[in-house]
Amino acid sequence: MGPDRRRDVTHELNRRSVLGGAFAVAGVAALGSRAVAAPAQWYIGIIPDEPYDIRIVDKYRIPDQFERQVVAFRGPEPAGTLVVARSERFLYYVEGGGRALRFGISVGRQGMEWQGEAVVGRKAKWPTWTPTANMRARDPSLPVSVPGGPANPLGARALYLFRNGVDTLYRIHGTNQPSSIGKAASSGCIRMLDEHIFELYASVPMGTKVVVR
Repeated sequence: MGPDRRRDVTHELNRRSVLGGAFAVAGVAALGSRAVAAPAQWYIGIIPDEPYDIRIVDKYRIPDQFERQVVAFRGPEPAGTLVVARSERFLYYVEGGGRALRFGISVGRQGMEWQGEAVVGRKAKWPTWTPTANMRARDPSLPVSVPGGPANPLGARALYLFRNGVDTLYRIHGTNQPSSIGKAASSGCIRMLDEHIFELYASVPMGTKVVVR
């Protein structure tokens, strides 16, 4: 790695660490049990968290369009709405004034997509992963559940999507497979980088409207 790139990575790590500290103070189906977490070289640092630290992905391994960024937003949804554009592989957190915070995501594989409207009915830190009955029917080797932690495919945080007071079984969650961002790779849920869902989790209140299209 040349000196210019080292400076870029160091700057990015410092920037993200400051962001992570600020959010910490302020306050799905996924892949099966055989999924392999990304190797250590994918990561450049951590955001302190309990009971596990959140690893920060090297931005050079993620296509530029899937990095966190503020963009123009022309949709009809009001400020505070989460909008998932599946075909674009983007999640927008609408800020209002024609702007939104945009994150790259992974979406459901063909035949496993979900769309519609829901609300955030539950939030969880280092969530337990419980494969659905359909998932276990497709793959009987799946565990009954996987406790929260770095080996869990739901990652560091999860937002549970409810409709009419009923859990849809779909989530917006982190991932230990950052290489899946920008791809159709899940069993229907929306995956984000752990550092991105960490930020979103701190910003999004219960009852937030979610539009998946």
